[in-house]
Amino acid sequence: MIVVSAASGALGRLVVDRLSTRAQVTAVVRDPARAPVGVPVRRGDYDDPASLREAFEGATRLLLISSPELDAARRIGQHVAAIAAARDVGVGAIAYTSFLGAATSATGVTEAHHATEKAILDSGLPYTMLRHPYYSEAFVPQISGGELTGSTGGRGLNTAFRSDLAEAAANVLIDDRHLGRAYDFAGPLWRHPELADALGVAYREVPDSGPGPMSWLNAQVRAGALEFQSADLERVLGRPTESMIARLRSRRTSGVL
Repeated sequence: MIVVSAASGALGRLVVDRLSTRAQVTAVVRDPARAPVGVPVRRGDYDDPASLREAFEGATRLLLISSPELDAARRIGQHVAAIAAARDVGVGAIAYTSFLGAATSATGVTEAHHATEKAILDSGLPYTMLRHPYYSEAFVPQISGGELTGSTGGRGLNTAFRSDLAEAAANVLIDDRHLGRAYDFAGPLWRHPELADALGVAYREVPDSGPGPMSWLNAQVRAGALEFQSADLERVLGRPTESMIARLRSRRTSGVL
């Protein structure tokens, strides 16, 4: 039995959907009323270790989807509790949705992921680390008035869509060949000016609208922090990943743009 934690979230639902026809899968959620339909459901709250032990009982594989908690110390505590619960009930192996750079950086956005990876290694459980990039959905550009705008200085982004990351996670969970591996998942590099050219619209660089998460992310892009490349995602998928150009062309064809 494969158990997917945080299965009511956007990524968790996609993973459950891709596993549902390939394996016996159980969705673990904090609120069963929000659980995916069509699969067995168990309650498991990252802040309630007892519930996690019950939720993970009998699992041959566990996908530990990282907590959405923003406070790093609390997030680490939640993850450590989940890993301890998995170890206590004899989960066969654990796959964890980490973040690019977590192997070497213990600060900023990777702080909790770095600590969680270490806790998994220290647990002695068989593992697979799935280091994600930023989700492409957060960066889909808007075309208005025949032009595409951006605040990235023309630098590249290695984002990936949740659908590809979910399929990769499902592939890992049903194949023992991925055990003991750490994957650096990155999508095909894309740039705003290139998107505009491909879509036949003008491109205009605009200043950030103000302080906030996207302003910070745009600054990271302009500094080249999202240009790391790896073929791991394509290898695990066994096919090319979906590009931002393909997604925008599809939306234009369907009349969304």
